[in-house]
Amino acid sequence: MILETSSIIKNILILFIASIIQVDDRLVESATNPIIIKGAKLFDSVTKDQFFIKGVAYQPRSTGSANFNDPLAASNDCKRDLPYLQQLGVNAVRVYEVDISQNHDQCMQMFSDAGIYLLLDLPTPDFSINRDNPQWNVDLYNHYTATVDSFAKYPNVLGFFAGNEVTNNKSNTPASAFVKAAIRDLKSYINATANRPIPVGYASNDDQDTRVSLLEYFDCISDGNVNTQADFYGLNLYEWCGNSTFESSGWAARTQEFSNYSIPVLMSEYGCNLVSPRPFTEVATLYGPQMTSIWSGGIVYEWTEEANNYGLVKVNDNSSITPLQDFYNLKQQLANINPAGVKYDSYSPDNKPSDCPSNSPTWQASAHLPPTPSEKACQCMVSSLSCVTSNQTASNNQTITDAFSLICGYTRCADITANATTGAYGKYSFCDDADKLSYEFNLYYQSQNKNPAACDFKGLAAITTPSRTNDDECATLSTTPTPSINSKNNGNKSSNADVIMSKGFDMWIYFVCSLLFVELIDLL
Repeated sequence: MILETSSIIKNILILFIASIIQVDDRLVESATNPIIIKGAKLFDSVTKDQFFIKGVAYQPRSTGSANFNDPLAASNDCKRDLPYLQQLGVNAVRVYEVDISQNHDQCMQMFSDAGIYLLLDLPTPDFSINRDNPQWNVDLYNHYTATVDSFAKYPNVLGFFAGNEVTNNKSNTPASAFVKAAIRDLKSYINATANRPIPVGYASNDDQDTRVSLLEYFDCISDGNVNTQADFYGLNLYEWCGNSTFESSGWAARTQEFSNYSIPVLMSEYGCNLVSPRPFTEVATLYGPQMTSIWSGGIVYEWTEEANNYGLVKVNDNSSITPLQDFYNLKQQLANINPAGVKYDSYSPDNKPSDCPSNSPTWQASAHLPPTPSEKACQCMVSSLSCVTSNQTASNNQTITDAFSLICGYTRCADITANATTGAYGKYSFCDDADKLSYEFNLYYQSQNKNPAACDFKGLAAITTPSRTNDDECATLSTTPTPSINSKNNGNKSSNADVIMSKGFDMWIYFVCSLLFVELIDLL
């Protein structure tokens, strides 16, 4: 009986050691180790090899429909596309829009197992910074951080884009101040709530009037806060068309502009289609010695064929896909590249952040940024008001717009407006429009000695009973990030080194335990 028991225990210990070895293998290196940043380069956090993005823009539309389709919630489509993405040789996808109410586990796991990372745009058509009327407000903050919460748990999330071509010419450069404020606040939020560093960057267009100011602006440090510097910068670049060259395409000039850049730069979109099918001759140069010292790779636009004729594959009526000639041309080009990088430990970055560009006829964005949106401050302020926006007004955007035109003629609206050219921001400029309108209605009502007739505006406003006497302390209430359910450190950010050291520490524990169990087996 004793011998039988010993044999059983011995077998159990052997199985346990085997499971430890399997866990150990996963700890050493997974298909998608988190990507980290050092200076102007990307690195695999475990192997310490430099990482080059070989990506594709991945936003397949619904079959037969132009309506929005969340590609990371459609597991059947991900399963359908994955073998072709692997054939193509990509290691990353850029997704422009997701629905955070959907589940993304299956697609993200499939991509992770295949060694494919995600670069995710946080804005959506309903929640984005409008270049013509820019704001960084509570609603946008809540949506962006909720998206971070939904995706921070996935180890193959390479980074987030806080904006895409928000400033696209010299007429709307002030909008960049609001994007940069978003980057600052998202970096702070990730630091406080996520269990690992996840970079936040920006994707720009290639406008000749603003291109240099834009790259400097997102690389510079504003207000003495290092979080105002983007973690990486993307350029949507379509200059190389057909069988062009490094010099004649303009890529040489673009590369020179980033020669002293202090953060990683990538082509967040490329693949001019003025020549069709596209030969993708630019791939060899992008991943060759003329560019790899500066660029961290790029993302080809785009996966599925749409009306703009940029597709690599065609989605058929039965939802199957057919690779197009562009697919095969890109596949051949990617198969021939072998970008030469550096090792993490041997790389010593010495580039400094850019100086913030001064205002000029082609650049009107102040280095002083809008404040962090605070829902607490807005709620506190509204609770102090005696005259507020009526329910009917609050539910109608056009009515709100008309009401602002009316009330700001009386109160001037200085406390609720933001001027990114001068860097002057009202203390409640980040509140939603209904709350800001309430604030202005109340100012006018107070200036008229609380005359009931002064809180009407033809039904746009209504008298209410405040729950506090004034808003003196409201504007100082800051947004405190709510720890994500994915956070394993109670709100304290682990550094890149902590992630790697944690893996190493775990491996030593498993190794020591394995030795002890081997000794026990011998005794048995």
